[in-house]
Amino acid sequence: MALFKASGWTLAYGFRLPEPPVIKVVEPTQVTTQVVTRSKGRRHTQRIKETLPARGHFDTHFASSQLHVQTHAASMIELSDGNVRAFWFSGSREGAADVTINSAIFDVTQKQWGAEQVVTGRVQTQRDLHRYIAKVGNPVPMRAPDGSLWLFYVTVSLGGWAGSSISMLTSNDEGATWGAPRRLVTSPFINISTLVKAPPFLYADGTVGVPVYHEFVSKFAEALRLDKTGKVIDKQRLAAGGQGTLQPVVLVRNELDALALTRYAGADSAPRVMSLATTDGGRHWSKPQKSNMKNPNAALSALVLPDGKLLAVLNDQEHGRDSLSLQLSADGGITWRELRRLEEMGGLSQQLADESACLEVVEDMLQNSDARLQALAAPQLAEYVASAKPLVRSASACHFEFSYPYLMQAHNGDIHLLYTWNRVLIKHAVFDALWLQQRLSQESSQ
Repeated sequence: MALFKASGWTLAYGFRLPEPPVIKVVEPTQVTTQVVTRSKGRRHTQRIKETLPARGHFDTHFASSQLHVQTHAASMIELSDGNVRAFWFSGSREGAADVTINSAIFDVTQKQWGAEQVVTGRVQTQRDLHRYIAKVGNPVPMRAPDGSLWLFYVTVSLGGWAGSSISMLTSNDEGATWGAPRRLVTSPFINISTLVKAPPFLYADGTVGVPVYHEFVSKFAEALRLDKTGKVIDKQRLAAGGQGTLQPVVLVRNELDALALTRYAGADSAPRVMSLATTDGGRHWSKPQKSNMKNPNAALSALVLPDGKLLAVLNDQEHGRDSLSLQLSADGGITWRELRRLEEMGGLSQQLADESACLEVVEDMLQNSDARLQALAAPQLAEYVASAKPLVRSASACHFEFSYPYLMQAHNGDIHLLYTWNRVLIKHAVFDALWLQQRLSQESSQ
């Protein structure tokens, strides 16, 4: 259902498919070993060449580097040189006046993250928009039709997140610098309660689709349509109010078919990820249906693989966010199965009542998440643990959170994942197509 349409526009429907990745080939490894034998008192050395099968890789790092702050809502985009630029918000707490939108670059050759930098914040946005801004959040980048970078982010002037609007920045140098923000007009009346979380997509005519959601009074998924300059020309409601569908992720499968997966914020006692579908290029969307994936009112992320399979990362549980699951669907989103449990701390909260035991677990988690931390001197590692302590330790228990995943497939086929790690840091995982293929083979043989 279209809520409003800019005058002078005749909307065309249908989707533009992204360029397929060029999957890099991982060659088998040639190794030579020396075998020493003795015969009749003489020593013989023989060189034996063998070929080891190619192995996929799955690596993890921390993308953020600031300590003693809260970080959340990461997103990313591939740059023109193949590196990855990530964004998130960071501050003393979510919604605080000191929260800023930060960014860092992952060097895919060196396999390490650079220092994080501030992109914008409440004060700068307020100055440039000439209106009061109480808080900022949820940055989402995209490659604009002209090749520049757009960065959407949420701004709030009054109240909580339900009073949000979306602002947009533009960069012509791959995110090194940004122009002044402009506020998107998503309603001809009260321009509030539009939030962004998931990656945008393209329509066949080159206009941009931005999955958004509404939280004021009722909660439901929507899609904005922007022209090539970033002006809103249409807003479409994907689901009716009261159905609790938030933070839609739109998965374009072909020129006419797409699936939207949403967080569930309704009252059902058995909460599940909700799905909606279109078969006419986005003109109409089906009523929300329950998937078989659990959802504790938490964000999820998903993408379409080149072979048509779907990949998703989410908290596959009905309550809490203390586990994170990588799942795959081979039937268009009808059924899902787990490929890997990325994080699992469920049930440990009460077992870690002792503070020292809790912090020892946190230290192990930190080192297992990033090889660089394994080489830190004890005082430096202790600083990481101290940064995590206020967020994971409270009320004589340990509390863990792994949330707000964001998936992206690079042009070389590598799949990148960012997510909130205990609100302390942003964690990054990257795996190649071979790892995924080998994982699928293992699953099918079991």
